[in-house]
Amino acid sequence: MIIPAFNEEDSLLATVQAVYGAGFDYVVVNDGSTDETLTICKKNNLNVLNLIENLGIGGAVQAGHKYALYHDYDADVQFDGDGQHDERCIESLINGIAEGADLVVGSRFLSSTKGFRSTYLRRVGIRWLSLLIRVFGRTNISDPTSGFRACSRRAIELFCSDYPIDYPEPESIIEALRSSLRVQEVSVTMKERQGGQSSIRIFSSIYYMIKVSLAIAISGFTWKRSRKE
Repeated sequence: MIIPAFNEEDSLLATVQAVYGAGFDYVVVNDGSTDETLTICKKNNLNVLNLIENLGIGGAVQAGHKYALYHDYDADVQFDGDGQHDERCIESLINGIAEGADLVVGSRFLSSTKGFRSTYLRRVGIRWLSLLIRVFGRTNISDPTSGFRACSRRAIELFCSDYPIDYPEPESIIEALRSSLRVQEVSVTMKERQGGQSSIRIFSSIYYMIKVSLAIAISGFTWKRSRKE
């Protein structure tokens, strides 16, 4: 498990205990936290990869992929440190990899669940990004902003060499499709955040949508042009 953590002092220990208790290896990637996150890791002897500067979620997750590649894992799973992901769903993600997928995205919207589904405005934005991926990637992904995902060895190698920095989840799906990787979704449940702040804040949400939309469109047009050539 890759557990990216930035100022997750309120939820990190319980998150690690849930993952470890479910029988999975893990590494906490402390992304230059300014609270007690690193202290909690050291005090409880957690397996932590400490980044001395904040790289953002993309940089933290890529560091986790590099850790997985260096330690010769065949697959890894991103499991956020805020307590929002449900450890009972990890097996479904891994099963998708075992069945031949390279990137398995955990979706809150693939089927009806009782878990946390985000605000109305967030869901509108998610549907818009889903539409863009369907247009440019020819693949239906109902929850493209989900950070609850599993990667095969091929996807790990790809993301070690090239991974979006700012808001990586939707862009990385397009990158995987461009690289002829198999992308699929499985249904998962999610919880309310147990601490910390979302990397997509209210005042940056417009920037987020514009930036990610343009990135998907540019990547999609480039992809189509290369296929024609």
